[in-house]
Amino acid sequence: MKIKLLFLLTTILSFNCYSQISFENGYFIDNNNQKTNCLIKNLDWGDNPTEFKYKLSENSELNEKTIKSVKEFGIFNASKYVRSAVKIDRSSNKVDELDNERKAKFQEEELFLKVLVEGKSTLYSYIDRGLIRYFYSIGTSNIEQLVFKSYITPEFKIGKNNRFRNQLWNNLKCSDIKKSRVEKIKYRKSDLVNFFVTYNSCSNQEYINFEEKQKKDLFNLNIRPRLNFSSLSNDRNINIKNDLGFGFGIEAELVLPFHKNKWSFIIEPTYQSFGEKSTDGGSGDVIVNYSSIELHAGLRHYFFLNDNSKIFINASLIYDSSLNDSQINSQEITDAYNMAFGLGYKYKDKYSIELRHQTRRGLGFDSNWVADYETLSIVFGYSLF
Repeated sequence: MKIKLLFLLTTILSFNCYSQISFENGYFIDNNNQKTNCLIKNLDWGDNPTEFKYKLSENSELNEKTIKSVKEFGIFNASKYVRSAVKIDRSSNKVDELDNERKAKFQEEELFLKVLVEGKSTLYSYIDRGLIRYFYSIGTSNIEQLVFKSYITPEFKIGKNNRFRNQLWNNLKCSDIKKSRVEKIKYRKSDLVNFFVTYNSCSNQEYINFEEKQKKDLFNLNIRPRLNFSSLSNDRNINIKNDLGFGFGIEAELVLPFHKNKWSFIIEPTYQSFGEKSTDGGSGDVIVNYSSIELHAGLRHYFFLNDNSKIFINASLIYDSSLNDSQINSQEITDAYNMAFGLGYKYKDKYSIELRHQTRRGLGFDSNWVADYETLSIVFGYSLF
């Protein structure tokens, strides 16, 4: 219970730390073309925003601007949004919602478009609850949607209107871009960003690739030795507490590319061992020789303190596979499942320390003899890359 309370308190403190560091240097341009430098609350918007919160200084009051009063805003070295009145096709791409019209159905809306590549030709994106649309402009021309639409053919098959390829080929010609390449482009961010980068480079024009600015190392491989404080108990008065042991794990971490890379998926195979003899109770000596490979799989969330430091919490499901020599009183121990919860600190994306609590898991060899095994670990981490 004390451990669970500790995790609850530290999680609350972590959220408090997060709330202090969510504002980043940025700017906005209002309807009078006045540019204001400020601190913008960076939500790493999944859907394109219609408003944002900001402060004029670290200690000033919180304010809000909306799309009605701002023509452009951005966070330095991170993102940029521009307001534009555009014609957008909101036709669904969900199979059960497709219509039989090949042509796009446009409606005019005023939107904040996210700038992906800015140059002689600029690429924009718009996302709204699963709807994804891309736009482009050349020089000072109006912003237009790159058209892609799925529809149902007369033969009741799914057809594709890939008009965006014709738009690219007809309007963004360059000696380095062959028609065969354009015909292979898919309506997705990576393909379109690469195309616009190629076009601007081919035209010998300066450009900014905002997607490149946001790219970070999305895969980490960490070595993680640990100290384990383990306990074993059952209803026959066997109670072995805080036995010190050692373990070693190799953690693969896949950072998810949204919400400022604060979420990651973790997989960690770990070796651990526990050996002890107990004379408690009236049932005689109990000799435990227990070693296993634990497979941890779970989610991690980071709270950034500054450029070098961050706190993290994680939760994992564990599958424990006992090694062949694992026994309690010469009886083999069966495989088991349990959960783990951790709180840690990481420095310079290289060094980490974590306090990890594993919930109880049953160790036994039949229905008549089962003991609860529980572990609190201090885990040290070093990131190889």
